[in-house]
Amino acid sequence: MKTVAAILLFIPVFIAACSTTSHAPATGYTSVKNITVDNAAVVSAHPLASEAGLEMLKAGGNAIDAVIATQFALAVVYPGAGNLGGGGFMVAHLLNRYGLTDSSQEVTIDYREKAPSAAHKDMYLDSFGNADLSLSQNGRLASGVPGTVAGIFAEMEYATLPLRQLIAPAIRLAENGFAITAAEAGGLNHYKSDFIKYSSATPAFVRNAVWKAGDTLVQKELAATLGRIRDNGRDGFYKGETANLIVAEMQKGNGIISMADLDNYQPKIRKPVRFNYKGYDVIGMDMPSSGGLLLKQMMKMIEPFAVDNMLPGTALTIQLMTEVERRAFADRAEYMGDADFVKVPVAALSD
Repeated sequence: MKTVAAILLFIPVFIAACSTTSHAPATGYTSVKNITVDNAAVVSAHPLASEAGLEMLKAGGNAIDAVIATQFALAVVYPGAGNLGGGGFMVAHLLNRYGLTDSSQEVTIDYREKAPSAAHKDMYLDSFGNADLSLSQNGRLASGVPGTVAGIFAEMEYATLPLRQLIAPAIRLAENGFAITAAEAGGLNHYKSDFIKYSSATPAFVRNAVWKAGDTLVQKELAATLGRIRDNGRDGFYKGETANLIVAEMQKGNGIISMADLDNYQPKIRKPVRFNYKGYDVIGMDMPSSGGLLLKQMMKMIEPFAVDNMLPGTALTIQLMTEVERRAFADRAEYMGDADFVKVPVAALSD
């Protein structure tokens, strides 16, 4: 049996194991599409976040150390996806110290956002009973109780380096700033009106001048928030000053996240989705992520086909992948949800 061993997160993806310290550069970074490595790789949505993970590997840390450092750094350099106010999943296939799989362990952690305790089924309906997307997609009422920080502390059980070291690159990037790309500048300019509309104070993303490539984005408030996590651990986010700031922001509009919601948030250990594909043991995330079950559906549908003989980009290949994906995603829309609240027919969907 061949085993696919990987560490997967909501945004970053890692495959790692290594052993010496660099500082994440604030300028001059490039995105490389192809790279060959001997010992380890850290892959994420932003080069500076990947650098943070690599810094931990060179310091003697393990793959989970790289995961955590990269997550924290993404909160600074890629806040549209990796951020402290959101959530995620971790799927890890852990090897023992000898790199063997006999005593290996699979860990799947669910730390997605949760509905506040005051949430109810009609909260996004207008007076006529129709869905009001402005309420469910934008603003304070659309916010779930954030799980990222709690998830990181759940991951810390498998880390080897201290939190202070893992969070240091992120604080450095937030405090000193980093040079943005043309695409990042375009995003900041495009969403300027939204940043102003949905913020009670002017955020670091807004300035009078137009953002352009090479400008430095400095986030002092985020650096302070990360510093409170560094100094006080999980309580540095879910209690104290940061929690007070979150709840105060909720109360400035129609938000419903409370201090109790923050204090009571707990990540969950889930059972992984596991299946065999042509001799490979594939491990994925279970509900409320649809990823593991979707992957199982799609790969099992293509298993009877000789896909290794199909040329990419041909009509036959495109038709097969399209038909497979549209069926799986139709099932996702119809049947999948948070298994804590919805009965998902997993056995039937993956039969």
